[in-house]
Amino acid sequence: MIKIPVIFSGRGDLPHYETPFSAGMDLRAHIEAPITLKTLERKIIPTGLSIALPEGYEAQVRPRSGLAAKHGISVLNSPGTIDADYRGEIGVILCNLSQEDYTISSQERIAQLVIAQHSQVQWEIVGALPDSERGIGGFGSTGKK
Repeated sequence: MIKIPVIFSGRGDLPHYETPFSAGMDLRAHIEAPITLKTLERKIIPTGLSIALPEGYEAQVRPRSGLAAKHGISVLNSPGTIDADYRGEIGVILCNLSQEDYTISSQERIAQLVIAQHSQVQWEIVGALPDSERGIGGFGSTGKK
Protein backbone atom coordinates (compact mmCIF):
# COMPACT_ATOMS: atom_id res chain seq x y z
CA MET A 1 0.00 0.00 0.00
CA ILE A 2 1.34 3.43 -0.89
CA LYS A 3 0.87 6.56 1.20
CA ILE A 4 -0.30 9.70 -0.60
CA PRO A 5 -0.04 13.19 0.91
CA VAL A 6 -3.44 14.89 0.87
CA ILE A 7 -5.02 18.23 1.70
CA PHE A 8 -8.73 17.89 2.43
CA SER A 9 -10.95 20.93 2.81
CA GLY A 10 -14.15 18.90 2.58
CA ARG A 11 -16.41 17.86 5.40
CA GLY A 12 -16.72 14.33 6.70
CA ASP A 13 -14.32 11.51 5.96
CA LEU A 14 -11.60 11.33 3.36
CA PRO A 15 -12.46 9.18 0.34
CA HIS A 16 -12.04 5.54 1.35
CA TYR A 17 -12.56 2.03 0.03
CA GLU A 18 -16.08 0.79 0.85
CA THR A 19 -15.18 -2.92 0.72
CA PRO A 20 -11.91 -4.88 1.07
CA PHE A 21 -11.69 -5.52 -2.71
CA SER A 22 -12.84 -2.10 -3.96
CA ALA A 23 -10.67 -0.60 -6.72
CA GLY A 24 -12.07 2.90 -6.33
CA MET A 25 -12.90 5.36 -3.57
CA ASP A 26 -15.98 7.56 -3.78
CA LEU A 27 -15.46 11.29 -4.31
CA ARG A 28 -18.06 13.57 -2.73
CA ALA A 29 -19.39 16.93 -3.85
CA HIS A 30 -17.79 19.65 -1.73
CA ILE A 31 -20.45 22.31 -2.32
CA GLU A 32 -22.23 24.80 -0.06
CA ALA A 33 -25.59 24.60 -1.84
CA PRO A 34 -27.21 22.06 -4.15
CA ILE A 35 -26.30 22.27 -7.85
CA THR A 36 -28.82 21.31 -10.54
CA LEU A 37 -27.64 19.84 -13.83
CA LYS A 38 -30.12 20.36 -16.63
CA THR A 39 -30.39 17.92 -19.55
CA LEU A 40 -27.08 17.74 -21.45
CA GLU A 41 -25.52 20.30 -19.10
CA ARG A 42 -22.03 19.84 -17.65
CA LYS A 43 -20.42 21.41 -14.60
CA ILE A 44 -17.19 21.00 -12.69
CA ILE A 45 -18.02 19.87 -9.18
CA PRO A 46 -15.35 20.49 -6.50
CA THR A 47 -14.33 17.68 -4.15
CA GLY A 48 -12.24 19.49 -1.53
CA LEU A 49 -9.42 17.03 -2.24
CA SER A 50 -5.86 17.84 -3.36
CA ILE A 51 -3.24 15.08 -3.60
CA ALA A 52 0.46 14.54 -4.35
CA LEU A 53 0.85 11.29 -6.24
CA PRO A 54 4.25 9.64 -6.53
CA GLU A 55 6.01 9.53 -9.90
CA GLY A 56 4.65 6.68 -12.02
CA TYR A 57 1.10 6.94 -10.65
CA GLU A 58 -2.09 8.60 -11.82
CA ALA A 59 -5.54 9.01 -10.31
CA GLN A 60 -8.45 8.14 -12.59
CA VAL A 61 -11.82 9.83 -12.04
CA ARG A 62 -14.59 7.49 -13.16
CA PRO A 63 -18.39 7.55 -13.11
CA ARG A 64 -20.38 5.86 -10.36
CA SER A 65 -22.41 3.09 -11.95
CA GLY A 66 -25.52 3.79 -9.86
CA LEU A 67 -25.66 7.46 -10.89
CA ALA A 68 -25.16 6.51 -14.53
CA ALA A 69 -27.72 3.68 -14.60
CA LYS A 70 -30.42 5.32 -12.48
CA HIS A 71 -30.05 9.00 -13.41
CA GLY A 72 -27.89 9.31 -16.56
CA ILE A 73 -25.18 11.22 -14.66
CA SER A 74 -21.65 10.53 -15.89
CA VAL A 75 -18.11 11.87 -15.83
CA LEU A 76 -17.71 13.64 -19.15
CA ASN A 77 -14.01 12.94 -19.75
CA SER A 78 -14.16 9.44 -18.34
CA PRO A 79 -11.79 8.41 -17.11
CA GLY A 80 -10.37 11.78 -16.17
CA THR A 81 -6.68 11.63 -15.37
CA ILE A 82 -5.03 13.40 -12.44
CA ASP A 83 -1.29 13.55 -13.15
CA ALA A 84 1.36 13.09 -10.47
CA ASP A 85 2.52 16.72 -10.79
CA TYR A 86 -0.96 18.28 -10.33
CA ARG A 87 -1.44 19.85 -6.89
CA GLY A 88 -4.77 21.64 -7.24
CA GLU A 89 -8.19 20.59 -6.02
CA ILE A 90 -9.69 17.67 -7.88
CA GLY A 91 -12.83 18.68 -9.77
CA VAL A 92 -15.23 16.25 -11.42
CA ILE A 93 -16.76 17.17 -14.79
CA LEU A 94 -20.28 15.79 -14.40
CA CYS A 95 -22.79 15.75 -17.23
CA ASN A 96 -26.49 14.96 -17.30
CA LEU A 97 -27.28 12.59 -20.16
CA SER A 98 -30.88 12.08 -19.05
CA GLN A 99 -34.02 13.95 -20.04
CA GLU A 100 -34.64 15.20 -16.51
CA ASP A 101 -32.86 17.74 -14.32
CA TYR A 102 -30.67 16.23 -11.60
CA THR A 103 -29.77 18.00 -8.36
CA ILE A 104 -26.43 17.26 -6.70
CA SER A 105 -26.47 17.60 -2.92
CA SER A 106 -23.61 18.60 -0.64
CA GLN A 107 -21.51 15.53 0.25
CA GLU A 108 -23.22 13.37 -2.38
CA ARG A 109 -21.01 10.63 -3.81
CA ILE A 110 -20.45 11.78 -7.40
CA ALA A 111 -17.55 9.76 -8.84
CA GLN A 112 -14.92 7.16 -8.11
CA LEU A 113 -11.18 7.71 -7.79
CA VAL A 114 -8.85 4.87 -8.80
CA ILE A 115 -5.10 5.13 -8.21
CA ALA A 116 -3.06 3.29 -10.85
CA GLN A 117 0.54 2.85 -11.92
CA HIS A 118 1.52 3.80 -15.44
CA SER A 119 4.55 3.87 -17.68
CA GLN A 120 5.86 6.45 -20.08
CA VAL A 121 7.09 5.31 -23.49
CA GLN A 122 9.63 6.38 -26.03
CA TRP A 123 8.57 5.96 -29.66
CA GLU A 124 10.82 3.93 -31.95
CA ILE A 125 10.26 4.57 -35.66
CA VAL A 126 10.32 1.29 -37.64
CA GLY A 127 9.51 0.32 -41.22
CA ALA A 128 7.04 -2.45 -40.26
CA LEU A 129 5.39 -3.77 -37.14
CA PRO A 130 5.82 -7.37 -35.99
CA ASP A 131 3.09 -9.78 -37.11
CA SER A 132 0.32 -10.77 -34.71
CA GLU A 133 -2.64 -13.15 -34.88
CA ARG A 134 -5.09 -10.26 -35.16
CA GLY A 135 -3.07 -8.18 -37.58
CA ILE A 136 -4.79 -5.02 -38.79
CA GLY A 137 -8.32 -6.21 -37.89
CA GLY A 138 -10.11 -3.28 -36.30
CA PHE A 139 -13.52 -2.61 -34.81
CA GLY A 140 -15.58 -5.80 -34.63
CA SER A 141 -12.90 -7.92 -36.30
CA THR A 142 -12.90 -10.56 -33.58
CA GLY A 143 -16.62 -11.27 -34.07
CA LYS A 144 -19.76 -10.86 -32.04
CA LYS A 145 -19.53 -13.96 -29.83
